[in-house]
Amino acid sequence: MVFIALYYALAIGVLALHFTGHLERWNMEWVVFVFAITVFPAVLYL
Repeated sequence: MVFIALYYALAIGVLALHFTGHLERWNMEWVVFVFAITVFPAVLYL
């Protein structure tokens, strides 16, 4: 349960950094795709 909460906290942080433009400035937009790929199996399972 702790890991799920940590995952969601990181995902919200990544989204916030994405929408404010920080990830693009730091050339780390790939992090958004990493989180999208990790969510994809859960979406298929549900």
